[in-house]
Amino acid sequence: MLNFLFTILLFSFAPVWSYGQLYSQHNSNQQNGCVAGICDNGTGKNLNSYSLFPINEAMASDGTPVEVTDYPDLKVWAGSSVAIDVDTGTILHYDDGRKHVQIASLTKMMTATLALENIKNLNAPVTITQTALDVVGTVVGCPTSVFCNGNRMYPGEKVKAIDLLRAMLMNSDNDAATALGIYMAGSPDKFVQMMNAKAKSLGLIDTHFCTPSGLEIDGHEDECYSSAYDIARIAAYSMRYKLIWQIMETPSGQFYSTDGKTMHVLNNTDMLLTTLPGCIGGKTGYTPLAGDSLLLGAVDPTGKHKIIAVILNDNNRWTDMRDLIDWIFANYKWK
Repeated sequence: MLNFLFTILLFSFAPVWSYGQLYSQHNSNQQNGCVAGICDNGTGKNLNSYSLFPINEAMASDGTPVEVTDYPDLKVWAGSSVAIDVDTGTILHYDDGRKHVQIASLTKMMTATLALENIKNLNAPVTITQTALDVVGTVVGCPTSVFCNGNRMYPGEKVKAIDLLRAMLMNSDNDAATALGIYMAGSPDKFVQMMNAKAKSLGLIDTHFCTPSGLEIDGHEDECYSSAYDIARIAAYSMRYKLIWQIMETPSGQFYSTDGKTMHVLNNTDMLLTTLPGCIGGKTGYTPLAGDSLLLGAVDPTGKHKIIAVILNDNNRWTDMRDLIDWIFANYKWK
Protein backbone atom coordinates (compact mmCIF):
# COMPACT_ATOMS: atom_id res chain seq x y z
CA MET A 1 0.00 0.00 0.00
CA LEU A 2 2.83 2.36 0.91
CA ASN A 3 4.56 1.58 -2.38
CA PHE A 4 1.33 2.37 -4.23
CA LEU A 5 0.97 5.75 -2.47
CA PHE A 6 4.63 6.56 -3.12
CA THR A 7 4.16 5.84 -6.84
CA ILE A 8 1.16 8.16 -7.03
CA LEU A 9 3.10 10.95 -5.32
CA LEU A 10 6.08 10.42 -7.58
CA PHE A 11 4.00 10.73 -10.75
CA SER A 12 2.20 13.80 -9.45
CA PHE A 13 5.55 15.63 -9.25
CA ALA A 14 6.91 14.24 -12.51
CA PRO A 15 6.06 17.37 -14.56
CA VAL A 16 7.87 19.56 -12.02
CA TRP A 17 10.90 17.26 -12.08
CA SER A 18 10.92 17.24 -15.90
CA TYR A 19 10.75 21.04 -16.02
CA GLY A 20 13.63 21.20 -13.59
CA GLN A 21 15.67 18.94 -15.84
CA LEU A 22 14.92 21.12 -18.87
CA TYR A 23 15.80 24.25 -16.91
CA SER A 24 19.07 22.75 -15.78
CA GLN A 25 19.83 21.64 -19.33
CA HIS A 26 19.13 25.15 -20.62
CA ASN A 27 21.56 26.66 -18.11
CA SER A 28 24.14 24.01 -18.96
CA ASN A 29 23.75 24.80 -22.67
CA GLN A 30 24.44 28.48 -22.02
CA GLN A 31 27.59 27.59 -20.11
CA ASN A 32 28.73 25.29 -22.94
CA GLY A 33 28.59 27.93 -25.67
CA CYS A 34 24.99 27.53 -26.82
CA VAL A 35 22.87 30.60 -27.43
CA ALA A 36 19.11 30.74 -26.80
CA GLY A 37 19.05 26.97 -26.64
CA ILE A 38 20.80 26.47 -29.99
CA CYS A 39 24.13 24.75 -30.19
CA ASP A 40 26.70 24.15 -32.85
CA ASN A 41 26.14 20.53 -33.87
CA GLY A 42 29.32 19.42 -32.16
CA THR A 43 31.68 21.82 -33.89
CA GLY A 44 32.91 23.09 -30.54
CA LYS A 45 32.25 26.70 -31.49
CA ASN A 46 30.01 29.26 -29.92
CA LEU A 47 27.05 29.98 -32.20
CA ASN A 48 28.22 33.49 -32.98
CA SER A 49 31.96 32.80 -33.08
CA TYR A 50 31.86 32.03 -36.81
CA SER A 51 29.56 34.93 -37.63
CA LEU A 52 30.53 38.23 -39.25
CA PHE A 53 28.94 40.41 -36.59
CA PRO A 54 28.97 43.22 -35.80
CA ILE A 55 27.76 44.39 -39.20
CA ASN A 56 28.17 48.04 -38.24
CA GLU A 57 30.81 48.79 -35.60
CA ALA A 58 29.43 52.26 -34.82
CA MET A 59 25.86 51.07 -34.36
CA ALA A 60 26.99 48.04 -32.35
CA SER A 61 28.82 50.29 -29.93
CA ASP A 62 25.68 52.40 -29.55
CA GLY A 63 23.79 49.61 -27.80
CA THR A 64 22.96 45.97 -27.34
CA PRO A 65 19.35 44.73 -27.12
CA VAL A 66 18.34 43.80 -23.57
CA GLU A 67 15.06 42.23 -22.48
CA VAL A 68 12.99 44.63 -20.39
CA THR A 69 10.14 42.28 -19.47
CA ASP A 70 9.82 38.78 -18.08
CA TYR A 71 7.53 37.59 -20.84
CA PRO A 72 8.42 34.23 -22.41
CA ASP A 73 9.48 34.06 -26.04
CA LEU A 74 6.58 34.56 -28.44
CA LYS A 75 5.24 31.38 -30.03
CA VAL A 76 4.98 31.77 -33.78
CA TRP A 77 3.05 29.00 -35.52
CA ALA A 78 5.63 28.49 -38.22
CA GLY A 79 7.82 25.55 -39.11
CA SER A 80 10.76 27.60 -37.80
CA SER A 81 11.48 31.23 -37.02
CA VAL A 82 14.27 33.56 -35.89
CA ALA A 83 14.79 37.25 -35.22
CA ILE A 84 18.17 38.92 -34.71
CA ASP A 85 19.61 42.35 -34.07
CA VAL A 86 21.33 43.44 -37.28
CA ASP A 87 24.39 45.10 -35.79
CA THR A 88 25.33 42.73 -32.98
CA GLY A 89 23.78 39.46 -34.15
CA THR A 90 21.98 39.10 -30.82
CA ILE A 91 19.18 36.54 -31.07
CA LEU A 92 15.86 38.14 -30.11
CA HIS A 93 13.55 35.24 -30.95
CA TYR A 94 14.27 31.61 -31.74
CA ASP A 95 12.12 28.61 -32.57
CA ASP A 96 13.86 25.67 -34.25
CA GLY A 97 15.90 28.24 -36.15
CA ARG A 98 18.61 25.86 -37.38
CA LYS A 99 16.21 23.35 -38.88
CA HIS A 100 17.23 22.46 -42.45
CA VAL A 101 14.32 23.31 -44.75
CA GLN A 102 13.63 24.58 -48.25
CA ILE A 103 13.49 28.39 -48.27
CA ALA A 104 12.15 29.17 -51.77
CA SER A 105 12.67 32.78 -52.88
CA LEU A 106 14.36 33.89 -49.67
CA THR A 107 17.34 32.46 -51.55
CA LYS A 108 17.29 35.63 -53.64
CA MET A 109 18.85 37.54 -50.73
CA MET A 110 22.10 35.72 -51.46
CA THR A 111 21.74 36.29 -55.21
CA ALA A 112 21.24 40.01 -54.59
CA THR A 113 24.23 40.20 -52.27
CA LEU A 114 26.49 38.55 -54.85
CA ALA A 115 25.17 40.91 -57.53
CA LEU A 116 26.26 43.92 -55.48
CA GLU A 117 29.66 42.35 -54.87
CA ASN A 118 30.38 41.14 -58.40
CA ILE A 119 28.67 43.44 -60.90
CA LYS A 120 30.77 46.58 -61.22
CA ASN A 121 28.32 48.44 -63.45
CA LEU A 122 24.69 47.81 -62.57
CA ASN A 123 23.62 49.80 -65.63
CA ALA A 124 25.34 47.29 -67.89
CA PRO A 125 23.01 45.47 -70.32
CA VAL A 126 22.29 41.80 -69.64
CA THR A 127 21.17 39.62 -72.54
CA ILE A 128 18.24 37.41 -71.57
CA THR A 129 18.82 33.76 -72.50
CA GLN A 130 16.34 30.96 -73.10
CA THR A 131 17.81 29.17 -70.08
CA ALA A 132 16.72 32.03 -67.87
CA LEU A 133 13.26 32.07 -69.43
CA ASP A 134 12.74 28.33 -68.99
CA VAL A 135 12.36 28.57 -65.22
CA VAL A 136 8.89 28.07 -63.75
CA GLY A 137 6.87 29.95 -61.16
CA THR A 138 6.83 33.72 -60.81
CA VAL A 139 8.54 35.44 -63.74
CA VAL A 140 8.58 38.94 -65.22
CA GLY A 141 5.05 39.64 -66.48
CA CYS A 142 3.52 36.67 -64.63
CA PRO A 143 2.91 37.13 -60.88
CA THR A 144 1.97 33.45 -60.64
CA SER A 145 2.74 30.36 -62.70
CA VAL A 146 -0.81 30.39 -64.14
CA PHE A 147 -1.51 34.13 -64.48
CA CYS A 148 0.26 36.68 -66.68
CA ASN A 149 -0.81 40.33 -66.75
CA GLY A 150 2.22 41.97 -68.29
CA ASN A 151 4.99 41.63 -70.83
CA ARG A 152 7.32 38.68 -70.37
CA MET A 153 10.99 39.02 -71.21
CA TYR A 154 12.07 37.36 -74.45
CA PRO A 155 15.25 35.63 -75.70
CA GLY A 156 17.85 38.18 -76.74
CA GLU A 157 16.18 41.07 -74.91
CA LYS A 158 18.71 43.34 -73.23
CA VAL A 159 17.87 44.56 -69.74
CA LYS A 160 19.97 46.54 -67.29
CA ALA A 161 21.38 44.49 -64.43
CA ILE A 162 19.85 46.84 -61.88
CA ASP A 163 16.40 46.29 -63.39
CA LEU A 164 16.81 42.52 -63.07
CA LEU A 165 17.81 43.11 -59.46
CA ARG A 166 14.64 45.14 -58.93
CA ALA A 167 12.46 42.49 -60.60
CA MET A 168 14.04 39.76 -58.47
CA LEU A 169 13.65 41.57 -55.14
CA MET A 170 10.30 43.30 -55.71
CA ASN A 171 8.38 40.84 -57.91
CA SER A 172 10.39 37.81 -56.77
CA ASP A 173 10.89 36.91 -60.44
CA ASN A 174 12.74 33.63 -60.98
CA ASP A 175 13.81 34.44 -64.54
CA ALA A 176 15.42 37.70 -63.37
CA ALA A 177 17.36 35.86 -60.65
CA THR A 178 18.51 33.21 -63.12
CA ALA A 179 19.54 35.82 -65.69
CA LEU A 180 21.65 37.60 -63.09
CA GLY A 181 23.29 34.32 -62.10
CA ILE A 182 24.14 33.52 -65.72
CA TYR A 183 25.50 37.02 -66.24
CA MET A 184 27.79 36.75 -63.23
CA ALA A 185 29.03 33.18 -63.63
CA GLY A 186 28.18 31.96 -67.13
CA SER A 187 25.60 29.37 -66.06
CA PRO A 188 23.18 28.74 -63.17
CA ASP A 189 25.31 25.82 -61.92
CA LYS A 190 28.48 27.89 -61.79
CA PHE A 191 26.63 30.67 -60.00
CA VAL A 192 25.35 28.18 -57.41
CA GLN A 193 29.00 27.33 -56.73
CA MET A 194 29.58 31.03 -56.03
CA MET A 195 26.56 31.08 -53.71
CA ASN A 196 27.75 28.13 -51.68
CA ALA A 197 31.29 29.48 -51.51
CA LYS A 198 29.93 32.76 -50.15
CA ALA A 199 27.77 30.89 -47.64
CA LYS A 200 30.85 29.05 -46.43
CA SER A 201 32.82 32.28 -46.10
CA LEU A 202 30.02 33.70 -43.93
CA GLY A 203 30.09 30.66 -41.68
CA LEU A 204 26.66 29.44 -42.74
CA ILE A 205 26.90 25.77 -41.82
CA ASP A 206 23.18 25.04 -42.30
CA THR A 207 22.90 26.13 -45.93
CA HIS A 208 23.27 24.55 -49.36
CA PHE A 209 21.91 26.44 -52.36
CA CYS A 210 20.76 24.75 -55.59
CA THR A 211 19.51 27.54 -57.85
CA PRO A 212 19.82 31.36 -58.09
CA SER A 213 16.05 31.71 -57.62
CA GLY A 214 15.32 29.30 -54.78
CA LEU A 215 13.39 26.82 -56.92
CA GLU A 216 14.18 23.26 -55.87
CA ILE A 217 15.67 20.81 -58.39
CA ASP A 218 13.36 17.90 -59.18
CA GLY A 219 14.66 14.75 -57.58
CA HIS A 220 17.22 16.66 -55.51
CA GLU A 221 14.93 18.72 -53.31
CA ASP A 222 16.61 17.57 -50.09
CA GLU A 223 19.90 19.06 -51.31
CA CYS A 224 18.35 22.56 -51.45
CA TYR A 225 18.09 23.94 -47.93
CA SER A 226 18.96 26.59 -45.41
CA SER A 227 17.66 27.63 -42.01
CA ALA A 228 15.84 30.61 -40.55
CA TYR A 229 18.99 31.57 -38.64
CA ASP A 230 21.28 31.42 -41.68
CA ILE A 231 18.86 33.41 -43.82
CA ALA A 232 18.58 36.06 -41.09
CA ARG A 233 22.36 36.37 -41.09
CA ILE A 234 22.48 36.69 -44.89
CA ALA A 235 19.87 39.45 -44.69
CA ALA A 236 21.79 41.25 -41.93
CA TYR A 237 24.97 41.00 -44.00
CA SER A 238 23.13 42.37 -47.05
CA MET A 239 22.45 45.60 -45.16
CA ARG A 240 26.01 46.58 -46.00
CA TYR A 241 24.50 47.36 -49.41
CA LYS A 242 21.87 50.07 -49.06
CA LEU A 243 20.65 49.59 -52.63
CA ILE A 244 19.23 46.14 -51.83
CA TRP A 245 17.01 47.54 -49.11
CA GLN A 246 16.13 50.68 -51.05
CA ILE A 247 14.75 48.38 -53.73
CA MET A 248 12.88 46.18 -51.24
CA GLU A 249 11.12 49.16 -49.67
CA THR A 250 9.86 50.38 -53.07
CA PRO A 251 6.13 49.55 -53.50
CA SER A 252 5.98 49.52 -57.30
CA GLY A 253 7.66 50.61 -60.50
CA GLN A 254 8.54 49.65 -64.05
CA PHE A 255 11.52 49.09 -66.29
CA TYR A 256 12.24 48.97 -70.02
CA SER A 257 14.43 46.92 -72.30
CA THR A 258 17.55 48.89 -73.18
CA ASP A 259 16.11 49.73 -76.62
CA GLY A 260 13.10 51.29 -74.92
CA LYS A 261 10.59 49.15 -76.83
CA THR A 262 9.35 46.79 -74.08
CA MET A 263 8.05 47.87 -70.68
CA HIS A 264 7.77 45.58 -67.64
CA VAL A 265 5.73 46.33 -64.50
CA LEU A 266 7.05 45.86 -60.96
CA ASN A 267 4.89 45.32 -57.87
CA ASN A 268 6.35 44.55 -54.46
CA THR A 269 5.09 41.27 -52.96
CA ASP A 270 5.59 42.51 -49.36
CA MET A 271 2.11 43.17 -47.98
CA LEU A 272 3.47 44.70 -44.74
CA LEU A 273 5.59 47.30 -46.49
CA THR A 274 3.06 50.14 -46.16
CA THR A 275 1.04 48.86 -43.19
CA LEU A 276 3.60 47.89 -40.52
CA PRO A 277 5.29 50.80 -38.72
CA GLY A 278 9.06 50.50 -38.88
CA CYS A 279 9.10 48.08 -41.83
CA ILE A 280 12.09 48.76 -44.06
CA GLY A 281 11.54 45.99 -46.60
CA GLY A 282 11.05 42.28 -46.89
CA LYS A 283 11.24 39.22 -49.09
CA THR A 284 8.52 36.65 -49.66
CA GLY A 285 8.98 33.02 -50.61
CA TYR A 286 6.82 30.10 -51.66
CA THR A 287 7.12 26.70 -53.21
CA PRO A 288 4.83 23.76 -52.41
CA LEU A 289 7.68 22.13 -50.50
CA ALA A 290 8.85 25.22 -48.63
CA GLY A 291 5.41 26.62 -47.88
CA ASP A 292 4.75 30.32 -47.27
CA SER A 293 7.79 32.12 -45.88
CA LEU A 294 8.69 35.71 -45.11
CA LEU A 295 11.79 37.72 -44.24
CA LEU A 296 11.36 41.23 -42.91
CA GLY A 297 13.60 44.10 -41.86
CA ALA A 298 12.34 46.62 -39.30
CA VAL A 299 13.70 49.55 -37.35
CA ASP A 300 12.93 50.30 -33.69
CA PRO A 301 10.91 53.41 -32.71
CA THR A 302 14.11 55.43 -32.15
CA GLY A 303 15.15 54.78 -35.74
CA LYS A 304 18.62 53.67 -34.61
CA HIS A 305 18.41 49.89 -34.42
CA LYS A 306 17.44 47.39 -37.09
CA ILE A 307 16.25 43.82 -36.74
CA ILE A 308 15.73 40.95 -39.16
CA ALA A 309 12.91 38.44 -38.63
CA VAL A 310 12.45 35.23 -40.62
CA ILE A 311 9.37 33.00 -40.62
CA LEU A 312 9.48 29.75 -42.60
CA ASN A 313 6.56 27.55 -43.64
CA ASP A 314 3.76 29.59 -42.08
CA ASN A 315 0.28 29.81 -43.62
CA ASN A 316 -0.38 32.83 -41.40
CA ARG A 317 2.90 34.59 -42.16
CA TRP A 318 1.60 38.15 -42.41
CA THR A 319 -0.20 38.20 -39.05
CA ASP A 320 2.51 36.20 -37.33
CA MET A 321 5.23 38.51 -38.61
CA ARG A 322 3.35 41.58 -37.44
CA ASP A 323 2.91 40.01 -33.99
CA LEU A 324 6.59 39.05 -33.84
CA ILE A 325 7.86 42.52 -34.75
CA ASP A 326 5.49 44.15 -32.23
CA TRP A 327 6.56 41.69 -29.53
CA ILE A 328 10.28 42.33 -30.10
CA PHE A 329 10.02 46.10 -29.85
CA ALA A 330 7.80 45.81 -26.77
CA ASN A 331 10.20 43.45 -25.00
CA TYR A 332 13.67 44.75 -25.96
CA LYS A 333 15.47 48.01 -25.47
CA TRP A 334 18.95 48.90 -26.70
CA LYS A 335 21.33 49.91 -23.89
